[in-house]
Amino acid sequence: MRIHRYRTGPVRRSSRRRSGCLSLVIVLGVLVGFVLSTWVRLGELFVVETNQSESGLRAAQRAFDRGDLDAAIDIARQTWRNEPDNTAALILLVRALVYRSYSDYDHDLDRKSALQLTTTALEQHPRDADVLTAHAFALHANGDPVRAAQYAERALNRNPDHTLARATLALAYGGVGGYENALKESQRAAVQAQDYVLDVQRALAISFSDLGRYREAIRAVDVAISHNNKLALLHFERALYAILAGDTDIATASYFNVLAFDSENVKARLRMCELSSLLRESERAIQYCTDVIARAPGWVDGWHQLGREYYLLGQFDSAQTALNHCTSLAVAQDIPIVERPFQCWYLQGQAAEILGDCEALLKVYGEFQQMAAAADLPQTWVYPPEGPTICLNS
Repeated sequence: MRIHRYRTGPVRRSSRRRSGCLSLVIVLGVLVGFVLSTWVRLGELFVVETNQSESGLRAAQRAFDRGDLDAAIDIARQTWRNEPDNTAALILLVRALVYRSYSDYDHDLDRKSALQLTTTALEQHPRDADVLTAHAFALHANGDPVRAAQYAERALNRNPDHTLARATLALAYGGVGGYENALKESQRAAVQAQDYVLDVQRALAISFSDLGRYREAIRAVDVAISHNNKLALLHFERALYAILAGDTDIATASYFNVLAFDSENVKARLRMCELSSLLRESERAIQYCTDVIARAPGWVDGWHQLGREYYLLGQFDSAQTALNHCTSLAVAQDIPIVERPFQCWYLQGQAAEILGDCEALLKVYGEFQQMAAAADLPQTWVYPPEGPTICLNS
């Protein structure tokens, strides 16, 4: 094009000057456009990166709010891995793990996972109020209320308005028997709460229950449920308060609520077995407990409750069989002696004695004596030195 222009006459030279101006304008326009598009693109990348962070946390929160703790844990865990400074993701992850750990019989390890996460996070963020709070929350869930209180207090020293830290402090006080202080802290948290309302109301309900104020506990946990009606833990705790208040209708409705959104929940079936037994609805209790062991044959508590129900009905053969499953599983799973259900040995022995089964009685009695000696348990089941009466002539 330039060669063609230089071969033109005067009129075309004038035209060439106009083309030059237009070319300059075009070049400047292209440059400006490129700069603007680059700037916009960089801005978009920044927004996308920010939104990805927010969307990860928001997606986890949405999953939590609809009771999908599996999804909440997966999303929050990935967000925390990608953004090790996103302490809000850590708190959500720990809460979801702890709440899932109580949702059914097979999630106990979630509490230990939560504590492992916060222990590692604390090494990286030893002064962060969110991390201190998450660690305190996990410690309490793992049965260490003294250290939970210490870390909750440290978090409150960093941020006196941290609602979850105060609720966790209330739980910790209750865990060591400081029920009045627990109620005071949970009520204080409830007054100031603009976030973590569910956790605060749950802590308040526990504080009321510890003081024997079960109706107030039910009202408090109802507020928590109004913020998330798909968390099984809240319904289990509501049922417990109702039973303590003598209201089995509320308890029954609470367990049915769990089964309504989690039809496979085994823990709810066990609780219905226990409740039916309490109401002396023996046939229904047997049905629920039989369903429990069919769905969870390795769960000690299921065999314990089934054996106990058979024993109460006077069906000693069936009781002996079920309770033998309980003791065998407890030993095979290496459950700590102090945590093993003593009744599985004692009632099994009583059933064997009633049936005149000396061999089975001596076996289960010997196992109990060995456990009692190994763990320094109180000797609550003792025969004379010569042994059980039914075995004297054997």
